[in-house]
Amino acid sequence: MNRYLFVFLSIILCQNCLAVPVTVKKIIDGDTFVADVKLSRNSEVMSVKVRLNNVDTPEMNGQCKDEIIRAQYAKQRLSELIPVGSEVEIKNIKNDKYVGRIDASVYDSANRDIGSVLIKEKIARAYSGGKRKSWCLDNK
Repeated sequence: MNRYLFVFLSIILCQNCLAVPVTVKKIIDGDTFVADVKLSRNSEVMSVKVRLNNVDTPEMNGQCKDEIIRAQYAKQRLSELIPVGSEVEIKNIKNDKYVGRIDASVYDSANRDIGSVLIKEKIARAYSGGKRKSWCLDNK
């Protein structure tokens, strides 16, 4: 267990590292996924939740039908951009407000910033913390 904590802390403290390769294990929603991080050359692996830095997508348990539909689409699009089993790189790693989750910029094999792609496609919004704007059409 101490080895896992050490590796996890090393990843978090390595904010200025060039990149950490991870394998996509599960898509949770439009801006969060589970990734496997290889801990050693012996193929020892740890799973960690990764939230895309500086983006906000609709919530799966949204406040209105429109938000839930948008959330399902965002999740589907993220799964197309970074399919389960694919290797991506995470950079600019930070602690998240939830224990067991990190925030990171995510890059695919073509070196595209996945958060920027989602924003450009209007599936996500730029987000720098604070109160989130509503995704419901009648509450904008």
